[in-house]
Amino acid sequence: MVRSVRVESTTSGSTILKSWPPGSKRSSLARLGLNLGLSLGLTVLLASCTGGEQSVRATGLVYCSEGSPDTFNPQVTTSGTAYDASAHTIYDRLVELDPDTNEPQPALAESWKVSRDGTRWRFKLRANVAFHQTPWFHPTRFLNADDVLFSIERQWLGNHPYHAVSGGEYPYFENSGLSRLLAAVIKRSDDEVEFQLTERNATFLTMLSMEFASILSAEYADQLQQQGKMEQLDQLPVGTGPFQLVRYEPGAFIRYEAHPDYYAGVAKMKRLVFAITPDTSLRLSRLRAGECDVMAQPSPAHLSLIRQNSKLKLYSQPGLNVSYWAFNTRRPPLNDPRVRQALSYAVNRSAILDAVYFGAGEVAKSPVPPTVPGHDPALQDFRHDPERARALLREAGYENGFTLDVWAMPVSRPYNPNARKMAELIQDDLRQIGVNVRIVSYEWRDFLRRLRLGEHDSVLLGWSGDLNDADNFLTPLLSCAAVHLGSNRAFWCNEHFDQLLAEARANRDPVARDALYAEAQRLFKEQSPWLTIAHSAQYLVARQNIIGLRQAANGGVYFQRAERRP
Repeated sequence: MVRSVRVESTTSGSTILKSWPPGSKRSSLARLGLNLGLSLGLTVLLASCTGGEQSVRATGLVYCSEGSPDTFNPQVTTSGTAYDASAHTIYDRLVELDPDTNEPQPALAESWKVSRDGTRWRFKLRANVAFHQTPWFHPTRFLNADDVLFSIERQWLGNHPYHAVSGGEYPYFENSGLSRLLAAVIKRSDDEVEFQLTERNATFLTMLSMEFASILSAEYADQLQQQGKMEQLDQLPVGTGPFQLVRYEPGAFIRYEAHPDYYAGVAKMKRLVFAITPDTSLRLSRLRAGECDVMAQPSPAHLSLIRQNSKLKLYSQPGLNVSYWAFNTRRPPLNDPRVRQALSYAVNRSAILDAVYFGAGEVAKSPVPPTVPGHDPALQDFRHDPERARALLREAGYENGFTLDVWAMPVSRPYNPNARKMAELIQDDLRQIGVNVRIVSYEWRDFLRRLRLGEHDSVLLGWSGDLNDADNFLTPLLSCAAVHLGSNRAFWCNEHFDQLLAEARANRDPVARDALYAEAQRLFKEQSPWLTIAHSAQYLVARQNIIGLRQAANGGVYFQRAERRP
């Protein structure tokens, strides 16, 4: 549980780090004093983004986001909402993906070398990278190899002091295959770290650019361990990223200020506010009124209106994503593949594409998007066929139908802008085959918690990929390991499917890999743990005077270079 965070200034109104190396940027900042309380007006409670504080409106940016993050540590979640609030603001990684080429570029690591056999990677860390100085932590050193080892080993080693903290689950680390790929992580010096792998892996470097590979402060972790407050590491975050957390009110807002010593240059905007606004129409209303500068996840129904508004700017790009309807295969009658196939035949996805996506996407016949290597273009898909659905139900012994819960996520994401509307359309379709649907939803954090516990019959969810690789859409969501980690929402475990994925990961021949992934997709279709719904385009909206925004391939948004023109 992420707690409400309030920052109070010291008696003198400043926070000073006396032990920072003389002559450093941080030393100069300390002499000046960082008046967090006064500069941010923290005595004023920002309950919404209406009006906005003068200090925020003058030198900051307000982002109408779609939901409350379930954590401020991107290692322990797969939620895009949490990634936007933490990985893209508070933390950095060893490498980052170039937004144009999608190739890894230096970040916290300024360079790297790889052995001839591809199993040893040595990274040279950037010098003088400062961690955030906050009321809850005063760093005494720059980033070094200890921070990299801590951030990786916490996720990897079951006997690590922090491994069991915050639930002890690291879904993306496990699903990426790193837990099996790593042989050792070695500190060669304060500024050099070596990763030793069990085998060559062509995607290893790209993995280190993903949100779960964010680098946390080992010094902060040691302090919290001594104080007996280890869970605070994931609630009151400390990173090296462009913004540092100031205050969080779940369901209302998150407030940040620019990291004054950010290694890549101080953010253009001194303050950043996430105004949490789950309702899509309300986000747009606030944006049009000037109460927000940027909004997340516009409804496709509003795109025409947005394009006609001269004060607004629409960003768009093809989506590296998939939305799906997952069936909890542990629950009767959904443990019968014939029932899952019947439900899949019953749904009119073309109607969903029109009513929910307004044509801004395409029907998905596979978990793997068509633009991703390994997608099988010859895969046979379900057509809308209610008669076939009824016949399968009779064959399975459910000619009189049954009652089914469909969980609809309460937030909009690039892969699904309106899960409630989608659930209502599915409800109408299933009524035609005698299946009664109850639509269920909860607040986002509670929704995710209950999903991990498997309380659902079925759920409308989705995935925004990080890598242009089929494995990134199959292993994290459909493998047996993902069942244990809670990211396999269908709780479907098939050993043959897992074996196909393992063979594909180990194979260096692209043609052979594609053939293995095609076979895995055919098996997925036969077993039907999901009905794949759509691959959608991704959109972001800002006021015309906001420039410098960057939209990531997985739907995230970066604010470091964003600024407001006069």
